[in-house]
Amino acid sequence: MLETFGGEIMDKHCTAVAAGHICLDITPAFKSKEEKSIKDLFRPGQLIAMDAAKVSLGGSVSNTGIGMKRLGADVELMGMVGNDAFGQMVLNELEKYDISPDSMIVRDGVGTSYSVILAPAGIDRIFLHCSGANDTFTLDDIDLEKVKEANLFHFGYPSLMRMMYIDGGKELVRLLKAVHELGVAVSVDMAMFEESTEAGAQDWNEVLKSVIPYIDFFVPSIEELCIMLDRDRYHEWNERAQGADVTNFLDIEKDVRPLADKLLSYGAKVILIKCGTPGIYFRTADKEQLIKIGGGIGEEIADSWSDQEAFEKISPHLCEKSIIIIDGIRQEKGIFRVWENFSRNEKIRVTFDLYNLAIAICNPKLNKQNYIVAF
Repeated sequence: MLETFGGEIMDKHCTAVAAGHICLDITPAFKSKEEKSIKDLFRPGQLIAMDAAKVSLGGSVSNTGIGMKRLGADVELMGMVGNDAFGQMVLNELEKYDISPDSMIVRDGVGTSYSVILAPAGIDRIFLHCSGANDTFTLDDIDLEKVKEANLFHFGYPSLMRMMYIDGGKELVRLLKAVHELGVAVSVDMAMFEESTEAGAQDWNEVLKSVIPYIDFFVPSIEELCIMLDRDRYHEWNERAQGADVTNFLDIEKDVRPLADKLLSYGAKVILIKCGTPGIYFRTADKEQLIKIGGGIGEEIADSWSDQEAFEKISPHLCEKSIIIIDGIRQEKGIFRVWENFSRNEKIRVTFDLYNLAIAICNPKLNKQNYIVAF
C-alpha cells in the first residue's frame, strides 16, 4: 500500500530555461450550439457561421515557461518560430507575460508551428496541427552559455519534434548530454502522439533507454509512457476502458509500477507520472543515482529523498469549501480530458466551463450542475 509523500519546498531563487516545442493555438468558436454529426456539419462548399477565434500560446516552452515565471523563477525561453505573422504573434504574446523573447530563434524558410482546434457542440474536438519550425530544432539552437547559468533546464515535447526522435533519438541524446555535462538539473516532459504518425513508428523504448541517463526529472503521462515502453499493454488498457479515460481503470501495482521499474533500470533518478484525475505517481532512485542530479545535490538531500514511492491522490485534498480553477483546458487534448473526468468527481458539485478556464466548486449543499458559458 502506497502512502502520500510530502516534502518541503526549498526557499531559493531559481533561474530556469524552458526549451523545445512552442506553437500558436487557434480555436475558432462555433456560433451555432446545435449538436450535429460531423457529416452534417462539414459539407463541401458549405459556409459555416463562426464567432471570434481564441488565439493563445501552446507547447511546453510557453506553458512551462510561463508557469515557472508565475512561481517566481527567472525564466529564459529557447524555442523556434518562423519569420512570419504567426511567429510575431507568439513573440508578442510572450512579452505580455514579462518574459523576454531574446533567446527565441526566428528562422527564415520555416513556418511557425500552429494548431487549429475545432470544438463544435456534441463532437469530440478535432486538432489540425502543423509542427513547423519545431521539426528543425536541434542542439545548435540552444545557447549553452545561458543554460550554464541556470539551475534547471526543462525540455518539452521531443515526441512532437522530428529531429528529436528520428535516427533513434540521436539528436535528443546529443542535446540532453550536452546540458547534463554542464552540471544543470534536467527535466523532460513528453506529449502524446498518434501511432499512425512518423513519431509513432519510432522505437521509443530504445530512445528512452538512451536518453534517460541524462535526465534528472522525467515527467510523462501514464498513457505517453505506456505507448512508448509497452504498446501491447497500452492497447490492453484501451480495450479495458472501452472508450473511457484509461486512467480511471489503472491499478498502481499492476499497471503503473512496472513501467516505473523499467525507467529505473534505464538509470532514471526522479519519476513523476501524471495519471489524470486520480493523481500522480512519484518514484525516486537510490542514493547513488540521486546524488548525480544537477551536478551533485549533496549527501543529505540524496539520502532523504532516495528510494521513495508514493501516489498522490487528488480527491483527499478536496473539502466542502474547495474551489478549483484550471487554466488552459482547451490548449491541449489531454488537459481537456482531465477536466472532463475531474468534473465528474462526486465531490465536485458545480462546474463552470468558461472555454479556456474552468472553475469547480465543492459544496455538498449544492445540486450537481455543469454550466458551459458561451461568449
